[in-house]
Amino acid sequence: MEWYVKTFNELSNDELYAILKLRMDIFVMEQNCMYSELDNYDQTSFHYFLKDGHEIVANVRILPAETKFPEASIGRVVVNPKYRGNGYGQQIMRKSIDYMTTVLAEPCIKIQGQKHLERFYTELGFRRTSESYLEDGIPHIDMVWVRGESFL
Repeated sequence: MEWYVKTFNELSNDELYAILKLRMDIFVMEQNCMYSELDNYDQTSFHYFLKDGHEIVANVRILPAETKFPEASIGRVVVNPKYRGNGYGQQIMRKSIDYMTTVLAEPCIKIQGQKHLERFYTELGFRRTSESYLEDGIPHIDMVWVRGESFL
């Protein structure tokens, strides 16, 4: 297995297809959410992912500050169902936080996490900053990670 961080233009056609397919399989099909997965943020994002051969194991989208929010953010966090239960979600989040703080020098990271994953994100050093709200029919909360407030 190998870790990658690539811009949109660095992704191969096969990698882009695999990432989008996995996201649609999970967010649209598995979670039964009817929304547009293609939201025009992929082109300005970094795509951090783990591959097992040609298969995407885990993926996140890193949005630089002033892209979607004033803060840098992590979104579209997904682990392939075939690989769940092996800690890849936590690994990719820790690696993304490290990349964002060391390479991109971001002091603060925002996420819009699904409410049922609050404990998962809290254990990574994020703190809740909003009440629960519905997004695509699923309860979400806003959370932030701030350098110096985390145990990472």
